[in-house]
Amino acid sequence: MGDVRSGPAGIDTADWERAFASHAEDALISGAFDTVDDGPTFGESVAPIFRGLLEPARYKGAWGGRGGAKSHFFGELAVVRAVSEPGLRAVFLREVQRTLRESVKLLVEDKIRKFGWQDKFDIRHDFIRTPGDGVFIFMGMQDHTADSIKSLEGFDIAWFEEAQTMTQRSLELLRPTIRKPDSELWFAWNPRHVSDPVDQFLRGSESPPSSIVINANWRDNPWFPPVLEEERQFDYRTNPQRYRHIWEGDYEPQAIGAIWTRQMIAESRQSAAPQMQRILVAIDPAISAEKGSNETGIIVAGLGADDRGYVLADVSRIALPEEWARAAIAQYDLWEADAIVIETNQGGDMCRQTIKAVRPDVRIIEVHASRAKHVRAEPISALYATGKISHVGAFPELEHQMCLITPDGYVGEGSPDRADALVWVFTSLFGKLTNRVHDSRTRFSVVPSSPRRLVKR
Repeated sequence: MGDVRSGPAGIDTADWERAFASHAEDALISGAFDTVDDGPTFGESVAPIFRGLLEPARYKGAWGGRGGAKSHFFGELAVVRAVSEPGLRAVFLREVQRTLRESVKLLVEDKIRKFGWQDKFDIRHDFIRTPGDGVFIFMGMQDHTADSIKSLEGFDIAWFEEAQTMTQRSLELLRPTIRKPDSELWFAWNPRHVSDPVDQFLRGSESPPSSIVINANWRDNPWFPPVLEEERQFDYRTNPQRYRHIWEGDYEPQAIGAIWTRQMIAESRQSAAPQMQRILVAIDPAISAEKGSNETGIIVAGLGADDRGYVLADVSRIALPEEWARAAIAQYDLWEADAIVIETNQGGDMCRQTIKAVRPDVRIIEVHASRAKHVRAEPISALYATGKISHVGAFPELEHQMCLITPDGYVGEGSPDRADALVWVFTSLFGKLTNRVHDSRTRFSVVPSSPRRLVKR
């Protein structure tokens, strides 16, 4: 939809001007319209951050913190599209929608009234009839199956609001269902976890074809209201741990009571590492590489000449044994590492044999877990708390897992394979500080040989 003198295609100029004249003040608050020398336009008056989303694309996403006007933009765009494209059908989705009060129906109705287009729409109790016998409907994805959702196959637009709550199942049901030529799927969300399906899909290592994704926060909203600015500044002063999640669209800071905090990690972060005296590659292998299986954690870390620890790389992935072995050995070569640390609880001899099959002469340190993951992690988190470990750069997926480990266990989905590999690598690097952890059954120590090896005694 381009910028046109008379408003979006298909909207009568007189209707457009009446809408603008009657509702200019409200429209300016949300940025739907603006005035220019030769009359109102749509594209030029949209907040600059959203203008890319006016271009055709299969997938459109807007993520960020509070006050960015993401929902207002999509609500207004849907109404304008319905008027400019008679017969348009759109479905407005949430993961869970028990009642219409939980939907965006009221927001959409407000946009229709604000533009003065009540005569073009027929607002009913549970749906809205749009110009040209089109329709807006509102539903929760959790209520649908592969059969029931087929009714949406002829729809032009699917808008998923609060998409951070969307499950992988819902995403897999929705994508092939909205299949009409030139149909679009819109997603608006406040990020929660890097592992959430919407983030993996639209912000992962490879975006889907024909996708436009923007980050919209309060500072991108030219009409950010004073009342929200007061709220934002209050949170900035009094809630620094959660401020960036609430207002800047960062991921949730950490689980309540987490043994690592994002502040702890951020305060020690470095842009470059010093000279290393020892570098290790640690592997926490998964038991399978099937779809939905856990990742194999592969972390590179070193002990600097300053006797501090440094996280250098995270190349964790879902992979077959030979694939993760080759990935680990590639890092071993790249960093000129001293050894590869493997956790042998999952597969035991298979781990060693897989690596040796790829590189027979590689040095291996074998470790075996007799304690729960969160218990093994506590001595390493203590090293972070005292400033003895830094991340060289940012590792979002790893840091996300770290900040979901509490004294009672891991509270995230799946297994924290990246974090577990991190624990093993620093347990090996800081052996003297971490090897005298006791339980009623086993004690670990480092045998002074080459390579070092954790053994029971």
